[in-house]
Amino acid sequence: MSNDVIPNNLPEHVGVLGGGRMGAGIAHAFLISGAKVTVVERDQPSAQAAYERVAQSVDKSLARGGVSETREVLLARFATSTEYADFAAAGLVVEAVPEIWDLKISSLQAVEAVLSPQAILASNTSSLSVSGLAENLQRPANFIGLHFFNPVPASTLIEVVIGKQTDAALETAARGWVQSLGKTAVVVNDAPGFASSRLGVAIALEAMRMVEEGVASAEDIDNAMVLGYKHPTGPLKTTDIVGLDVRLGIAEYLYETLGDRFAPPQILRDLVAEGKLGRKSGQGFYDWSQQ
Repeated sequence: MSNDVIPNNLPEHVGVLGGGRMGAGIAHAFLISGAKVTVVERDQPSAQAAYERVAQSVDKSLARGGVSETREVLLARFATSTEYADFAAAGLVVEAVPEIWDLKISSLQAVEAVLSPQAILASNTSSLSVSGLAENLQRPANFIGLHFFNPVPASTLIEVVIGKQTDAALETAARGWVQSLGKTAVVVNDAPGFASSRLGVAIALEAMRMVEEGVASAEDIDNAMVLGYKHPTGPLKTTDIVGLDVRLGIAEYLYETLGDRFAPPQILRDLVAEGKLGRKSGQGFYDWSQQ
């Protein structure tokens, strides 16, 4: 892919594969920034749920102000589907399916098969190797990591991950897209956990070990980081927001690739086994049942 075919501005049509909390947030970000957005889900009920999530996010943005377009104009540019073929005209598709290696690969391959040769394919993976995923694609130079953060509408960061095969000009293009979304890009070369997940998980795992050892309560450990180090949210509450199952998956991957310092604590394994996944299940290190 030559440099002159890589768009430096926001693509006119953006696709998002997966309309869960993250995917809907990504779709919302591109939509209110002026792009036409299509979300593809596995079945019609999931597609309808994705539409409702994005519509609710649009309503919240309109209520906060700062969005110049009307609800009708915004949602006229938004659609959900169950067909990969509806990505065919997209200049950029962001994959946002769960952090399961085989699922990522099969999903990316299915999307790539319907895209034009010039289109860009991105993964929202928070830890998996961008270079490793690219090895399974026909056009690895057109592939990049765009790691959004939850909740996407409130987060100002996107981690741009450059794989070994990524076209050099894509870094510049991705920086431009991030700027168009009103967010800030942090660019990292592909490595296990990148920068954000590697550091965030390291702190969170140590916080879990402290709870396990009875050093202090989850609340007091979090307050130590919020008040002492000015973190906006403590590592254990952040884990609840991200999802304990998600954190466990990342920790296991980092344990395999980087060694014992990322070994998941037993308390994390136990909570996940009990179905206590954090905010989404109503219970994690904190009780979310009343929120």
